[in-house]
This record gives sequence, structure tokens and C-alpha cells, in this order.
Amino acid sequence: MGKNQSIRERMLKIAGVIQRNKYMTGISNGLAATVPMLLGGAIFSLIDSINIPIYQNFLKSSGLKALTGVPASVTTNLIALYAVFSIANALAGQFKKDGVPAGMIAIMAFLIVTPMGAMVDKSNGISTAWLGAQGLFVAMIVAVIVSRLYVLILDKEFYIKMPKGVPPTIEKAFAAVVPAFIIIIIMLSIRGIFGATSFGDMHKFIFSYLQVPLTKLGGSWWATLITVVVISVLWFLGVHGVMVVYSVVGPIWTTLRLENLTAFQAGQDLPNAIAGGAFFTIYATLGGSCSTIGLAIALVIARSKRYKTLGSLAIIPSILGINEPLMFGVPIVLNTRLLIPMICAPLATGTLGILATVIGLVPRLKGIGVPMGTPIVVSGFIEGGWKVAVLQAVMVVVSFLIYYPFFKIIDNEAYEQENAVEA
Repeated sequence: MGKNQSIRERMLKIAGVIQRNKYMTGISNGLAATVPMLLGGAIFSLIDSINIPIYQNFLKSSGLKALTGVPASVTTNLIALYAVFSIANALAGQFKKDGVPAGMIAIMAFLIVTPMGAMVDKSNGISTAWLGAQGLFVAMIVAVIVSRLYVLILDKEFYIKMPKGVPPTIEKAFAAVVPAFIIIIIMLSIRGIFGATSFGDMHKFIFSYLQVPLTKLGGSWWATLITVVVISVLWFLGVHGVMVVYSVVGPIWTTLRLENLTAFQAGQDLPNAIAGGAFFTIYATLGGSCSTIGLAIALVIARSKRYKTLGSLAIIPSILGINEPLMFGVPIVLNTRLLIPMICAPLATGTLGILATVIGLVPRLKGIGVPMGTPIVVSGFIEGGWKVAVLQAVMVVVSFLIYYPFFKIIDNEAYEQENAVEA
């Protein structure tokens, strides 16, 4: 028991360090802030692309087709621009500074290092090629650099100080002037340095040597399954596994998902078999972390009153992907009898998702990023159509078959205890 407690304490300490890291938290919170725009664009992409001839003819004849494609072009296709602001804003907040000036300066800095492109009228303009998913890693790097410099300069009080009585808004604006000027010089230097190399700009360098390798690693089947196991083990120890893991792999998951979403919106083949966070939501977290939907069903048909009552309360939230009632009500956390299914259930559903996708049994996920609370099967239909929805239904059965033998043991014990008390 002492050894197990020691391992748990060490794991909790490591998880705590990750969750408290200001940079990881800033990036994670910043990316999370982009979800409303992405989801709005994704929903309109679905509306725009429903492959029913009568429906498509209606959109074209009514002139709506020219409108339904607009949201995607100003959301997903510009995600790096939104992300650089939101990450810089969130990170500055971690250091107790006003994040809005940091976010505005970060947008400027990002555009400085982004190459210009020739427009139709021969004038210069910002190339949109790097404003979407391809520019996301540069956006994160620039956001962190700018935000940290902004905070450092303010901490050193190296800024224009206004006299007393000046409105706070004006005071903050002038306080950001010196940081903005210094950051402009730094970003121009970075642009000049990369411009003198064979890459031509920062984006191509980061994309080639950082973004592509990391997304390939994050999109591999073995890395995906390892992540599933880590999430389950952390949950067993009482740590919110998804929150900890997302702090580390969130940028990779987001990039993978957005690459698929961008391709879907453009009517192209989807590039990633494992679409980052979308894969976990649809296949590896059925009913919540550890794919506990099977356990929720087992609770509903339990013999003991204790578990049956809990099952009636937990089944609907589980269908919606909320399983905290199970995690702490059964409990699953620190319950060694359920550790094996906690690990095996998401591994099994995740593996099924990978195999079914690779062999072409189901299509690749679009990367819509269905919101939390979307019911099982409905989420699968949105992300991949009826085939993915059917596969999810099969996975629910798989989850039940894995959890039930282990749950039956503790259910029988609870049933016997209840009978003993009544007798």
C-alpha cells in the first residue's frame, strides 16, 4: 500500500507540474478560446457540403451557395490569426498582465514574419497559405515570444509612464508602445534572418522541421494508443487525464484536426487517418474518459440497489460524454478492480477506430470538433456519417463486454452486503 501511495504521489506531482506550467496553460487556454469560431465555421461547412443534388441545386439557384462557404474562409482558414491573439492574451494573463495589448502586438508580430504574396491586381498582400492550420505552430511560437517579452518589459518598468489622472485605457495603450517597438525590431530581424536562408521565411522552416514531424508523430497509431493509456492511468490516480495530456499534445491534436477540416471544406481528400482530438472524442472516450459508457450500462442492469440507482442517474450524462458521476460515484478512481477495463476499454475502442479507418471500413473523420455534450452516435454521424455512427454503436457493446465481468464482481459484493443488512 505504501509503495502504491508513493507512486500515486509522484504521478500527482508530475501531473501538477504540467498543469501549473504557465506556458502550457496559456497555449491550452488560448487554443480553447478559438473553439467557438472553429465550430461555427465547421457547422456551416456541413451545411454547405451536404451531398444531396436537390439541396445543392437549391443553394446555387437561391444564391445561398455564395454565402454558406464564407464562414469557413474566415474561421478555419484564418485560425492561426485567431490563435496568435488568444494564446498571447491567455499567457499574459498567466503573468497577471493585461492580455489584450499582448494579443494585438502578437498579431502584428505574426504578420511581420508571414510572407507577402502577389495579389490578382499585382499588388502585395498577406499570403493566406500560412494563416490557417499550416501556420498554427508559428502562431504559437510567436504568441509565446511576444507575450513573454511584453511581460518582461513591463516588469522592468521600461515603458512610457503617464501622469496621474490619465484614463486607465490610455495609460495601458501608451505602456504597450515601447514593448511593441522592441518586438517589431525583433520580428523584423527574424524575418531578415530567415529571408537570407534557403527557406525564405520562418513559416517554411518551422513547418518542415517542427510541425510536420510532430504531427506525423502525434498522428501515428502507437503514439495515439500510448496517449490513451496515459489518460486512463492518470484518471485512475484521480487526475483529470485529458486536461493534463491536452496541455502537452493539444497543439498537435488541433493541427491534425484542422488539416482534415480544411481539406473537407475544400472538397479534398482528408490527409490524416487519426484526426487528433476528433479521434479521441469519437472513438476513445465513448461516455467520457476511459470509454465508460459500457460501465454506465452495466450499472443500469446491476443487481445491487446502490449501483442500480447510480446507473439511473449516470446513464444520460454518460451518453453525453460526462462521466464524473461514475469516476467518483462507483468510484473508478483508485479502484484497482476496475483498472484493467479502464485501460482496456479505450484501447479496444481506439484500436477498432484505427483499424476500421485504415482498412476503409469507415471514412476518415472530418475534424469538425463536435462540442461536449453531443450524444454518442450523433457525434459519429456529424464527424463521419452513418458508418462512423454504426461503429460507435458497436463500440458501446465492446465497452460493455469489457467492463461487465469486472463490474459484476463488485456488484455481487454490494448485493450481498445489502441483503445482509436487510436480514
